[in-house]
Amino acid sequence: MNFFKKKYQNYSDEQLIPCICKGDERAFNELYKRYGQKLQGYFFKMLGQNEERANDFTQELFLKVIQKIDSFDTSRKFSTWLYTIAANMCKNEYRRISRAPVMKLINEEDINSILTQIPEQIDQQLFETELAKCVQELSPIHRQCFLLRYQEELSIKEISLILDCPTGTVKSRIYYCLKILASQLQLFNPNFQRPKTEHHAKKI
Repeated sequence: MNFFKKKYQNYSDEQLIPCICKGDERAFNELYKRYGQKLQGYFFKMLGQNEERANDFTQELFLKVIQKIDSFDTSRKFSTWLYTIAANMCKNEYRRISRAPVMKLINEEDINSILTQIPEQIDQQLFETELAKCVQELSPIHRQCFLLRYQEELSIKEISLILDCPTGTVKSRIYYCLKILASQLQLFNPNFQRPKTEHHAKKI
């Protein structure tokens, strides 16, 4: 048994898929171990910080994985496929929410510069609590981009594939999130000034 446990730990996500297709429960358990907790945290923050709801969505997600596993293209990255399913579940949950405005396209240097304007020497616990509250107040589509980028640490390209939208739109939405969050977290830096843009926000 330890042999199989060690064996699957050494498998890549994509290598586990054929085993799961054959009904190997140990391979599926290894995949769940890698992503179950992360996706539960993602759903928790996307769906109003409701733990029971997050648990239900996590279970439903992996049920969908089992049901659709035969259609997975092993030449692709499994995590992108998994987060695409999760993102679509959230999108369906919020499908009645109207589209939110986003900012004009900003490059990555501008995005990163906003983060540096929040001082490092602060009460970390207080900051994280306030940040979590502010993230929950973002519109679902912007909250989703923010969490995929900074909680799940996915690349702009990966998020673009997951949400099926251009990379420019992803950058725009992330910039919008950071601009709003930085403004709301001014209490940690009274001298903070909002980032300036050349044009007013546009709706898409």
